[in-house]
Amino acid sequence: MLAAERRALVCQSVGAGRGATVAGLARQLSVSHMTIRRDLETLAREGKLARVHGGALPLPARPAATFAQNVAHRAAEKERIGAAAAALIHDGETLLLDVGTTVLHLARHLRGRSLRVITANLGVLDALLSEPSIELILLGGVVNRHYASLGGFLAEESLQQVRADRAFISAAGVRDDLSVLDDTAVDVRIKRGMLAAAAEVILVADSEKFGEVRPVRVCGPADIHVLVTDSAAPEPLLTAFEAAGVRVIRA
Repeated sequence: MLAAERRALVCQSVGAGRGATVAGLARQLSVSHMTIRRDLETLAREGKLARVHGGALPLPARPAATFAQNVAHRAAEKERIGAAAAALIHDGETLLLDVGTTVLHLARHLRGRSLRVITANLGVLDALLSEPSIELILLGGVVNRHYASLGGFLAEESLQQVRADRAFISAAGVRDDLSVLDDTAVDVRIKRGMLAAAAEVILVADSEKFGEVRPVRVCGPADIHVLVTDSAAPEPLLTAFEAAGVRVIRA
């Protein structure tokens, strides 16, 4: 396990309750007490937890960004990515659109097109609801108001019944080994269902996602056909994706 991945799991464990002990974390992650102590010191310096004797405590919770705030965050980069991704699409195709705000920017570029769109992204539904030439299919599931999306077993089972020409998926992080990462297992199962249901998979991720470590792995470069990102993404990683057979579009 990479150090960055281990530290992400440490943060998750500390934040899941009222803190965690060095001994408990070492046992959970099968590493030495010294390794955990170093991780905790590093994470404390980065402002991700509070170091205390024998372990660590979570920092006071900060209000999470709203969906509208996430849409506005790095909007120029997401807009360029959305336009470049939309240019890959041909009229008459069936698309799977993942949750996330970069995918929403893509959806806005589909207005006026003749398409079939399958999604659990309520922002995409709102953006395309008034478009008569786009057939909309909404995956079932439990509403997540914070992410404006649907999830759970109903969405997962719905994905087993559909097939698409292209799936556009988002990511919470892209690790240095080119793994695509997300925050929760629920979202990962839906993303993997989209991978299985599409003839072509396009990852849309702005440069801020590269180097971000999240606790759950979605897939690797072998599962992706195209990566669309912005021009500030780290060139060594983009070159590595190309070497792995992924077409890279720098928007």
